[in-house]
Amino acid sequence: MVGPGCDEHVIEAIGRCRVVIRNGEVVEVGEPQITDCPLAKRFAVPVEEISKEAIRANIEHRIKAFGMCTPRRDVLATEDFVGFGASELLSSGMRAGMIDAAVLASDGAGTVVVTTPQVVQGIGGRMSGLVSTTPIKEVMDRIETHGGFVLDHQTAKLDQPAGVDLAVKKGYRNIAVTVAGPDAAEIIRRNYPDTLIFVVHTSGLSEDEARRLSAVVDLVTGCASKAVRHIIGPKALLQAGASIPIFALTTRGKELIARRIVESKAPLFLKNSRLPVTGDQEPRPLV
Repeated sequence: MVGPGCDEHVIEAIGRCRVVIRNGEVVEVGEPQITDCPLAKRFAVPVEEISKEAIRANIEHRIKAFGMCTPRRDVLATEDFVGFGASELLSSGMRAGMIDAAVLASDGAGTVVVTTPQVVQGIGGRMSGLVSTTPIKEVMDRIETHGGFVLDHQTAKLDQPAGVDLAVKKGYRNIAVTVAGPDAAEIIRRNYPDTLIFVVHTSGLSEDEARRLSAVVDLVTGCASKAVRHIIGPKALLQAGASIPIFALTTRGKELIARRIVESKAPLFLKNSRLPVTGDQEPRPLV
């Protein structure tokens, strides 16, 4: 547990590699659990061969470029980072009026409710799996200046069910939330059944966790997860992408992907298929 006044942020990057950032410096990089990732090769600082040194360089670039885990954190973005990423899909849904609030996890702020596509993309499009964070006033102020709400200014805690509760109390009804595991997803579905639940950062999920998620969520990212591909993939109604697939398990999930397809100017190929469809490039190994 981080003490009062400390500045420490723990993320899982590039296949569940634990990275610790303190006072704007990378102080710890864990052992990578995968050796190759097609998405990582498309980063602004590409990770061609996954190693502790390459991961450190990538995270240090994020700190320098947009202030990740520092008071300089830029929370706005308009450019797409990937075709069917969680933030891209949620931003499209917000622009189309399908979503009026998104509950996300932000470094320096914890669980937040955001209400504009630019903040959805600015936070989510640049964030790896956030394990824990500590409050940074400048980041929280910036989010709130652009129409967002911070769940807990004192601790910047991560609590997605409480974030959905906050969004409802603020008067929002078409709410989407990103979660990283079944416990939060089950609570949200029980308490707020109309919430669109999007599971992110799934590398390392167990088969039991994947089964539990498949019963309650709308969309799931494949990441480097073997369980998601084997358990959730065959139950999906729609898959977007093959290397790092997004699986829609409900009609609402399909509608969100369809909205993104309508908005995209990129050429696309669609056909009926048994799911999951695997690409010629996937993260290796799946975990």
